[in-house]
Amino acid sequence: MLAKRIIPCLDIKQGRVVKGVSFVGLRDAGDPLELSRRYNEQSADELVFLDITASHENRGLTLDLAARLARVLFIPFTIGGGITTLEEIHEIVTAGADKVSINTAAVKDPQLISRGAERFGSQCIVVAMDVKHKGQGWEVYTHGGRRPTGLDALQWAREVERRGAGEILLTSMDQDGQQTGYDLEITAQISQALKIPVIASGGGGTIDHFYEALTTGHADAVLAASVFHYGTYTVSQLKAALRERGVPVRLTPEMLKASRQGA
Repeated sequence: MLAKRIIPCLDIKQGRVVKGVSFVGLRDAGDPLELSRRYNEQSADELVFLDITASHENRGLTLDLAARLARVLFIPFTIGGGITTLEEIHEIVTAGADKVSINTAAVKDPQLISRGAERFGSQCIVVAMDVKHKGQGWEVYTHGGRRPTGLDALQWAREVERRGAGEILLTSMDQDGQQTGYDLEITAQISQALKIPVIASGGGGTIDHFYEALTTGHADAVLAASVFHYGTYTVSQLKAALRERGVPVRLTPEMLKASRQGA
């Protein structure tokens, strides 16, 4: 079985990391470079940076961040937010990012997924899906969770995979920032319906929540922000706890040595 990934998420606004609840009520969480170094040391598998106020005017800030991150990080990182063209994907990858995350632009022009995968490789294209429970299903939202699209989440996920995306970043807007657990139902539906990896996002607050997302929810990875940014758990602590419960995770030699000494 492939190792499950633990991915801290850093929402970026005007060069700072912020965090809110259900996409509103943002508060400062620190400097992105400082937090990145911390998660690098804690053996995070990857990092995701989402420029939540992205625009063409501040694209230079995003490119500068990618270049600085590439100099200090030894783990893969993804950058998303306001990316709308192949040229912008090229700029961000050239600046140093391993992957790009697209959401609104993918819904507006699904061919961007296909063209991006063809030009840069499927492994480079992450499609972010912000979903909210509606009736018997879940609806996809765009523009930072502000606009409903009418798209059914499961159907859109299948379309995203068909067009060549390498993975899906699935965020439950209902659970985002609540720290009351991931939306296991829609996570499991999409994870079991697709062959590409699904990253569960929105709601992680306890060890149980992460464990459930990776087992009951069948997610390939879990993404979280608040519990890492504000020190509830370190990535290393979470990995050690998941390993004790039988979840395969990547451990550094130092973590393995510590776990053996504690056995």
